Amino acid sequence: MAKKSYDSKAIEVLSGLDPVRKRPGMYTDTSNPNHLIQEVLDNSIDEALSSFCSVIQISILKNGFIEISDDGRGMPVDIHPEHKVSGVELIMCKLHAGAKFSGEDYNFSGGLHGVGVSVVNALSENLEVRIKRDSKEYKISFSNGEKKEDLEEIGQVGPRNTGTSVKFIPNPIYFETIEVQFKELKHLLKAKAVLCPGLRIKFFYEKKNEREDWIYEEGLQSYLKESVDENDLILNESILDSKKSESQEIQFAVNWSNKNIKNKISETYVNLIPTSQGGSHLNGFKSGLLDALKEFCDYRNLLPKGLKINADDVISHAIFVVSSKLQNPQFSGQTKERLDSKDHALFVANSTKDILSIWLNTHTEEGEKIAELAIDSAQTRAKVSNIVQRKKTFKGPALPGKLSDCNSEDLNETELFLVEGDSAGGSAKQARERSFQAIMPLRGKILNTWDLESSEIIKSQEIKNLSTAIGVLPGTSDVDNLRYGKICILADADSDGLHIATLLCALFLRHYKQLVVDGRIYISMPPLFRIDCGKEVLYALHEQQRDEIVNKFKSKKGKPKINIQRFKGLGEMNPSQLRETVMDPNTRQLVQLSISASDNANSMMDLLLSKKNASARKEWLEKKGSLAKV
Repeated sequence: MAKKSYDSKAIEVLSGLDPVRKRPGMYTDTSNPNHLIQEVLDNSIDEALSSFCSVIQISILKNGFIEISDDGRGMPVDIHPEHKVSGVELIMCKLHAGAKFSGEDYNFSGGLHGVGVSVVNALSENLEVRIKRDSKEYKISFSNGEKKEDLEEIGQVGPRNTGTSVKFIPNPIYFETIEVQFKELKHLLKAKAVLCPGLRIKFFYEKKNEREDWIYEEGLQSYLKESVDENDLILNESILDSKKSESQEIQFAVNWSNKNIKNKISETYVNLIPTSQGGSHLNGFKSGLLDALKEFCDYRNLLPKGLKINADDVISHAIFVVSSKLQNPQFSGQTKERLDSKDHALFVANSTKDILSIWLNTHTEEGEKIAELAIDSAQTRAKVSNIVQRKKTFKGPALPGKLSDCNSEDLNETELFLVEGDSAGGSAKQARERSFQAIMPLRGKILNTWDLESSEIIKSQEIKNLSTAIGVLPGTSDVDNLRYGKICILADADSDGLHIATLLCALFLRHYKQLVVDGRIYISMPPLFRIDCGKEVLYALHEQQRDEIVNKFKSKKGKPKINIQRFKGLGEMNPSQLRETVMDPNTRQLVQLSISASDNANSMMDLLLSKKNASARKEWLEKKGSLAKV
């Protein structure tokens, strides 16, 4: 219950590292500690970018501690003139404290906000920093973000023996798991070594006595060669070039393949930080590639009349790595997954166009092969568009009026959500990622199609609209014109919602079986409960999970106030809740609809939905109905 009065006493000011502990998700990825490792690593990388560091060691120890060491200059240990504490204590305990705001000490850097390593400290049970500089070794330790031991001198070292070591153990209360995701971490470490030629990065996993060592003198060129079979590439040597100004720099390596390469490389970085969501540098790179190739095609009269190529046509068969460096980059958040520096896009676009234009006009034969790939892609896209348009026009407009389509046409990323009801559909439209997620609201329970022929079900307007939206007709195995890579059933987490989901599963199993076989159909798992305890919010799919969460909260110190909300349906959830629980690929739960020879799917659906099995269904419900849990 909110207080009736609202005055200045109600205003709370968070100090020190309290903001991080209150809202850890605003500062880091709380699914696992990998991002904490990256934040410490980025400080070492910044030393390497400024030519002060040549070796970085990352160790995952048996006792759960993670240690990152470098041979850089070492964190400052002298007393800050204003704050009257050592430089290292200021860095570790105060948000927005660092030497990278002015750009005087670091030309290009990833740790710009003065936040990263203090976040690591705030979310660690214990953290120790060892520093070597000025022929001395120092140590300072912290616990849950608070200083545990003062900075002290612990020994003497050689004058050239410098560097920083940060050892920490994540606090499990802030993370879904404190287990390091090794595959992702190793890929990151390898990429850092690639992007910083001559830098040696060492990895040690004590539990398995596993060691790896990365150093790339050739950088990006060797990275692409190592990652893809050279026989799959159309260029003998990848296009590798760079361009820089006083304040920014772009380097890229790109090649093309005739084949659809699984898990092809398409990576972007800013100051050696991976930007998984792309941003300005990726947009500029794609724009530059397109402009250069269009000019090449126009000059050599390669484009068929009326055909236009776009950036996706050029990039669809490409493997590439783009590495940007710039002063004061603007990211979309603290996790730095997307670059928002608008001016940099123009620099990258112009640089890429200049580089590729020169290359194309000096490698005309290979340039025509790249152009041919783009033209084939554009022709396929135009053909699919025409076919889909014809299939869309059963009656009325080309697309169902309630369909909110996405921008992408790439089946590797596009998703269609079939949402129960207009109310939930409206929230889902606001919650979605417009670039690759489409929303189609459904009116209540669709037709039971299990006993019907495909020619009959198409008479249903709801199913006709569905067929139009996905680009596939019922009863056919021809899915060449499929418009979405994933089709997700999103219904309420109650008995009515489960009934709707069952009817839709039956529709796909009976009339769109090829989509099921191909693994295209998914069932979203929306939560039934929301549990609040202080500032912490968790969701539960069912009562058992709710009780487990409540018991976890009750075990906390003090008498935490716990609030439980039961969602009557998706329409009760606001867009941000929908995004977090069922739309965001990083946090949602999807169950793939699949069939096998041993699961008796047809006989079960016969029992549940066939009219001829009404008596058997009644008997089954009398025996098993009480076992159902919703």
